[in-house]
Amino acid sequence: MDIPKRLEQALIKLYNAFHNNELNPECCSACAVGNILDNRDSWKHLTNGHGSLQLSYVGRVHQNLGRKFNGYTPLELLQIEKVFLEACGFTVPLCHYNPKPQNPTDKERLFNGLCAVVSHLCELESIANVMDYARVFEYERDNPVYRFDVIYE
Repeated sequence: MDIPKRLEQALIKLYNAFHNNELNPECCSACAVGNILDNRDSWKHLTNGHGSLQLSYVGRVHQNLGRKFNGYTPLELLQIEKVFLEACGFTVPLCHYNPKPQNPTDKERLFNGLCAVVSHLCELESIANVMDYARVFEYERDNPVYRFDVIYE
C-alpha cells in the first residue's frame, strides 16, 4: 500500500513522541498536532480554543488561501486535535470549567488517543486504517488471504 508522504511523516512523529514520552494533550507543542508540526505551538492561533473546530480570523485566512502546514490545512489540523483530545477523555474545547481526565498523560490514554488520530489521518487520505490488523487474519477455504514473509533469526 502506498502511504502518502504527509501521513508517513505524521505517523513517524507521533510514534516517536509516544515512545519518547513527549506527548501531552494539554500542551500545544506536545499534543498530536504540536508533534505533527515539529513541536511548534504556532498552530494554536488557527483557533480561539484548544480542541475547537472553529477557525479564528487567522485560521480562516490561511484556510482560504489554501495554506498547508506539513501537508495539512488549518481545518484538518483542528479536526486531528479534536479527535485526539476526545479520545484521551477531554471535553473540548479545553478550558478551566470543562472536565478533564485525572491522569492526562497516562500511557494507555495516550495510546487510545493516537489510535483515534491514526484512524482519522487514514480517513483524510481515503485509505484503510494502517493500524487495522484484522486483515492479517482473513482466510479463504482454510488458507490465509494475505501472505507474509516470515523472518527467522
